[in-house]
Amino acid sequence: MSISCVILAAGQGTRMNSDLPKVLHQVAGAPLVVHTMKTASAIGADRIVVVTGHGSAAVTSTVQAWEPDALTVEQTEQLGTAHAVQQARSALEGVTGDVFVLYGDTPFIRAETLEAMRAARRDHAVVVLGFEARDPGRYGRLKMTDDRLEAIVEFKDASPEERAITLCNSGVICAEAENLFSLIDAVGNDNASGEYYLTDIIAIANARGLTATAVVCDEAETMGVNSRAQLADAEAAFQTRARAEALENGVTLTAPDTVFFAHDTVVGRDSIIEPNVIFGPDVTIESGVRIRAFSHLEGCHVSRGATVGPFARLRPGAELAEDVHVGNFCEIKNATIDEGAKVNHLSYIGDASVGARTNIGAGTITCNYDGVFKHRTTIGREAFIGSNTMLVAPVTVGDRALTGSGSVVTQDIPADALSIARAKQVNKPGLGKRLMDSLRARKSAKKEH
Repeated sequence: MSISCVILAAGQGTRMNSDLPKVLHQVAGAPLVVHTMKTASAIGADRIVVVTGHGSAAVTSTVQAWEPDALTVEQTEQLGTAHAVQQARSALEGVTGDVFVLYGDTPFIRAETLEAMRAARRDHAVVVLGFEARDPGRYGRLKMTDDRLEAIVEFKDASPEERAITLCNSGVICAEAENLFSLIDAVGNDNASGEYYLTDIIAIANARGLTATAVVCDEAETMGVNSRAQLADAEAAFQTRARAEALENGVTLTAPDTVFFAHDTVVGRDSIIEPNVIFGPDVTIESGVRIRAFSHLEGCHVSRGATVGPFARLRPGAELAEDVHVGNFCEIKNATIDEGAKVNHLSYIGDASVGARTNIGAGTITCNYDGVFKHRTTIGREAFIGSNTMLVAPVTVGDRALTGSGSVVTQDIPADALSIARAKQVNKPGLGKRLMDSLRARKSAKKEH
């Protein structure tokens, strides 16, 4: 049976105090709506429809950048959740099977939870996701009789007895496609807000002799993000979970609270992550890697046995082979560093290929940008690049070649050659002292005035 997901992402999020649509604010390097889309993909959704509203163009652009096959529809008037789901009707024309209603500002619903809802859907027409709230506050309440869900009552419409219920509504619903839209057709707006509540379909289903039930999840899964403070809480919750999973999977974190993961970070077992390491999106670390303190990685791949840092930066396109060493205050961007090579001190390697077992001396720079175009540097195997070498791309350094310290290399270097590309040193006896004496005198004269 097919699965479709409708993700509601039309809200303005006024409490964010932002020009950016609420669902585009990021947790762990990905927009909130993308977290929900990833969950939809994890359960094998055949069709994902995102209902946009405020900032529709920006949300649509983000959705399609992350998942080109996802569909978007716009809710031009904010008339409630049932009205929002109704906007997806045309996008789901002819679709059969289960439809989940999810939320773009609720990023932590687990795929396993949705699978449990789908299992319950075999015996009921509608399944709602609920949670036991520590502080029920203004959440809608789930009225249950045994395993039957009688109704969802919004807080502002609830009696004192109904407000005493602690089983609350997350908003997530699963129903068969045809049933879902048939029930929505019957929803009215005779309530305190004058809106069309999706929650009303439960009472309508029961009146039609269709049963409804609730699946209960941990309250943490239902965390919604409506303010900057809640965004910070969501980031903290994600990081806490990601750190726990890393430790459980055999990764050593020497100071877990100081390590920050992205939504898609992969770290292999027996790797060691030292304090104050930050992972941006699209990073894969293989087993047995050591990432030293205060390093920042994004868009890169680090192979088994490599060491990175401290104070290193790996930017998108950095590819480190096995047993590579990238040391302190080095930056690697769009470059491949082959097996056993070393870039240990104060160097920038960008748009380059570095061969196996090559040593890059301190202060080496690949001068890859001419102000308009990027150019590539190729360094062969077992080469030795002397400290403070400037490699002006495009340029090739052959296997086992050497450069003298302080060289500015503008031409290709053949294999096995030594290249020295620096101006002849000239010593002027006594001139250094005379120059410094003159400068100090000028400084003293300025102070006297």
